[in-house]
Amino acid sequence: MTRDEALAAITAPGQPFEIHTENVLGQALPVFANRQRSLGELLRASARFGGREYLVTEHSRLSFARHYAVAAAFAEGLRTDYGVGKGDRVAICAANSPEWIIAFWATTALGAVAVGMNSMWAAPEMRYGIELTGPKVIIADEPRRRMIADVGVPVISTQEDLPALATRHPGVEAPEVEVSEDDPAVVLFTSGTSGQAKGATHSHRNVIAASWYILLGDALAAEMGFPPPPDRRFLLMSPLFHIASLHNLAVPRLAVGDTAIVYEGRFEIDRVLEMIEGERVTNWGAMPTMLSRLVSHPDLGKYDLSSLKSLSVNSAPSTAELKERVRSALPAAGQSLVTTYGLTESSTAATMATAADLLADPDTVGSPVPNVEVSVRGPSGDEVPDGIEGEIWLRGAQIMLEYWNDPVATRASTAPGGWFRTGDIGIFRDGRLSIAGRRSDLILRGAENVYPAEVENVLSVHPTISECGVFGVPSADLGEAVAAIVVTEPGASITEGELTSYARERLAKYKVPSRWLITTEPLPRNATGKVIRPAAAALLRM
Repeated sequence: MTRDEALAAITAPGQPFEIHTENVLGQALPVFANRQRSLGELLRASARFGGREYLVTEHSRLSFARHYAVAAAFAEGLRTDYGVGKGDRVAICAANSPEWIIAFWATTALGAVAVGMNSMWAAPEMRYGIELTGPKVIIADEPRRRMIADVGVPVISTQEDLPALATRHPGVEAPEVEVSEDDPAVVLFTSGTSGQAKGATHSHRNVIAASWYILLGDALAAEMGFPPPPDRRFLLMSPLFHIASLHNLAVPRLAVGDTAIVYEGRFEIDRVLEMIEGERVTNWGAMPTMLSRLVSHPDLGKYDLSSLKSLSVNSAPSTAELKERVRSALPAAGQSLVTTYGLTESSTAATMATAADLLADPDTVGSPVPNVEVSVRGPSGDEVPDGIEGEIWLRGAQIMLEYWNDPVATRASTAPGGWFRTGDIGIFRDGRLSIAGRRSDLILRGAENVYPAEVENVLSVHPTISECGVFGVPSADLGEAVAAIVVTEPGASITEGELTSYARERLAKYKVPSRWLITTEPLPRNATGKVIRPAAAALLRM
């Protein structure tokens, strides 16, 4: 059975994943017919999983029943002790922990808006996020609590105050607050690789649509003869203020009764491998940098990773060479390797490339998911033919409502008909999308356009290069010239001349960098694994 035939079977009328058309904020959009209508509804239903494990860390285990009880009690504390109600913002300012997830469910069950603050921010950035969203209360761990002690907003400690507040209201049920599907539920900040971060505002409908897309993927695999294993255990590695861990993992796992293994603290590859082995992790959605560390591990064979059956590479572009190294290092999980394309603004993936797609075209990000429309448009806003580059536009029930308190940015990113303009450049070929790069990253070299991602993909497969970044730098003759930062593998050595010769064999002359910076220092990255391009480009000016 082909993927399209399987999708048709499980989304047909009368099936659990039936998709039909409804009016969503004035647009006729495809939606899941049997969905829940609020995140509070999801929380209340989760109590049925009882003693099954929902959240596991190196030091704690929390069943679904216990999670429900604590989240319900904490919601009551927020309501009675702090006056939090429908529409109020509650900022969560903490590193990954079970308490982060409890705070999220308690907040959204009240009809309030959970603001996922970037835990990697410095104090001025924290204050910016707080000023932008105006939370009624902040939930913070101790390091961030110290950073925001003077912001004039009550702060609840995750370590002490949250458990104490929940203890004061034992035995209560989760609140049943009447909310509209299109009421805001979550604000997650854009990655902020350039300029100030914007608050992508997701409705209850957005988050539930994202969750149902994840569950649809399970149903699709089963229909095609690859049923997911029972008692799945998902490794939660990415920050919870990012869609990869919140919308794609914590929420859908609560919906179906799976376990989330929450990794806490700084990324250390040996701790990760020990956790996969010890907790018998079955599923992992990893950033490319994490998988690169895994495949480069000098003693990978000492770990028993046989439980790992499903693997996806998310959050940032990955090369064909990395995917092949993953398949070699993890044969069982690697054969199921998939990848996706999405943004904070799209709540979850907008396209998905199956394992078969990646074998046929290693650079593709796949086909549109069933509840999202994807279009590649030219400068005039008209759709371009297959094989022609253009800006990627998205439309669907999971696309964000707006940028919080930023009407200028919201207008700039929207187009008539409910379309969201991503700013990414892509190409459709035979129904599959490939990403050329960010429009804002485009290098205008004389009369030629150079997309950094294309040059980076060529350089990254060189055996002495662990990672690289390509940027435009001022040029008196050309306007911009192509420059590259190359991070070498430990102990490796390469010259600018060797790099130039290598690139010339594989790229048009105008795409070959004319300036090189060779270093052993890793490129600066944000918490979601993406290169902070302004900070990296600044290295070329030093």
